[in-house]
Amino acid sequence: MTHDVGGAPVAVDLTTPDLRTLAALQEAFLASVDEVDPQARVAACGRWRVRDLVVHLARIHHWAAGQARRRPETPLGRGPFDLHALYATQAAELRATLETLDPDAPAWTLDDSGVVRFWHRRQVHETLVHLWDLRTAGGLPLDVPAALWADTVDEVVHVMHPRQVRLGRSVASPVRVGLVATDAARTWTVHAADDAPTAPVAEVTGPAASLALLLWGRTTADDPHLAVAGDRTAVRATLGGSLTP
Repeated sequence: MTHDVGGAPVAVDLTTPDLRTLAALQEAFLASVDEVDPQARVAACGRWRVRDLVVHLARIHHWAAGQARRRPETPLGRGPFDLHALYATQAAELRATLETLDPDAPAWTLDDSGVVRFWHRRQVHETLVHLWDLRTAGGLPLDVPAALWADTVDEVVHVMHPRQVRLGRSVASPVRVGLVATDAARTWTVHAADDAPTAPVAEVTGPAASLALLLWGRTTADDPHLAVAGDRTAVRATLGGSLTP
């Protein structure tokens, strides 16, 4: 992975949600903290400024380390924080925790897997999406392999959205919508309220990054990088809700 603090694209030459990828994304995030105005607005996160985003991801890393150890985390306090130092410390804590623990050891997780390995993938995608938020807030590009963005889509479809439905935070759609990543040779179906094998009523096609950003509420079906075939109303209803926390 390379990055240039002068504003050139961040390039993460990794494609799988493992600890090497997590470290690379965290490194890119930390470098970007020093490039972006802490008061810049984060468009996809309501009233958040960059400062709020950095503190949020630091807290999530700290919390996830506790979940992996099956111990409640010690609160970090309200701040104010030195953003660089805070993020560096919590990113290092998470990495050290995940590197120390057996990936197949018991852990508190958001699905029924119940093992530490869950947090390898979950924190890769948490960091990736928020790295995109941070870079975008600063008007900076981000270059990440399509395969990694495709796994972001996969995690939403198979882990995050089902959990949202299970917790009553989202309603399962009565129809199915297909997703096609043109640059990753992968397809998915956002499941209907039941699991009947009916054909999708619509299909959204585009780069894996755009599909991932759509599912994470960072763009809409009207994104020029995406093509919608079929029932656009169903697409908006199915993909425009709370598929993720």
